[in-house]
Amino acid sequence: MSLVESDWLEKNISNVKIIDCSWHMPQTKRDGFEEYKHQHIPNSIFFDLDNNSKKTTDLPHMLVDIKDWEKIVSKMGIKQNDEIIIYDNSDVISSCRCWYNFIYFGHNPKLVHVLNGGLKKWIKEKRTITNKTTNVQISNYKSFEKKELVKSKDLIDENIDMQKFKVIDARSKERFEGKVSEPRKGLRSGNILNSFCIPFNLCLNVDKTFKHKVELEKVFNSCLENINEKNIVFSCGSGVTACVLALAYSLINDKYLPCIYDGSWAEYGII
Repeated sequence: MSLVESDWLEKNISNVKIIDCSWHMPQTKRDGFEEYKHQHIPNSIFFDLDNNSKKTTDLPHMLVDIKDWEKIVSKMGIKQNDEIIIYDNSDVISSCRCWYNFIYFGHNPKLVHVLNGGLKKWIKEKRTITNKTTNVQISNYKSFEKKELVKSKDLIDENIDMQKFKVIDARSKERFEGKVSEPRKGLRSGNILNSFCIPFNLCLNVDKTFKHKVELEKVFNSCLENINEKNIVFSCGSGVTACVLALAYSLINDKYLPCIYDGSWAEYGII
């Protein structure tokens, strides 16, 4: 159950930990935290995707070290057995990246969910919002890394010949095929050799809810002969929308755990 609906969250709002992981592309000039301070779902805690990523690299949104992750989550007051609901107010569905982070660092996947449709759907349905700060009681969160859920550039290069797993890119077809320049400076255009492309928006409805299982199966059938495959790695521009594909795939293959090329094209495309 990677997704939960707003009805479910409203009924269980006092029994779960809620995270607002709104993140916006730099060109939008929007600030997720400022928007959170103005309005958010009651009891939610803000997760800053940029600040909670690795600081010792120029690559965006790379996983932090395990000790740093434990500090981040402890400050949010989350415990190992908490059920977590993550939402966003972002066009890129950044809540999926936070979902992936928790699963990578060992939180029970059955206890980590994304709110389908996010804050926009919640507000459209006239459900309660607030600007009140959520009181947090600091916890002592302990993690363990599922290192098999992340791929490095070396493993991606090795796989071009070995073909142990399939790489699916969440960027647009135009970027994947090198027909347009990359938005990030210093990157060449194109894709990883032998990779496939499923633009992440193909998995979403106009209102940013996820498509139904039957529709998602059709989307993934464009790349996969068998939708029960486990050896699939998702990539994108900076490691965010890859996680949208990973969550979408988990909706049709409930045995799949998200595996991401963390550096994505921000690393692979460096000139």
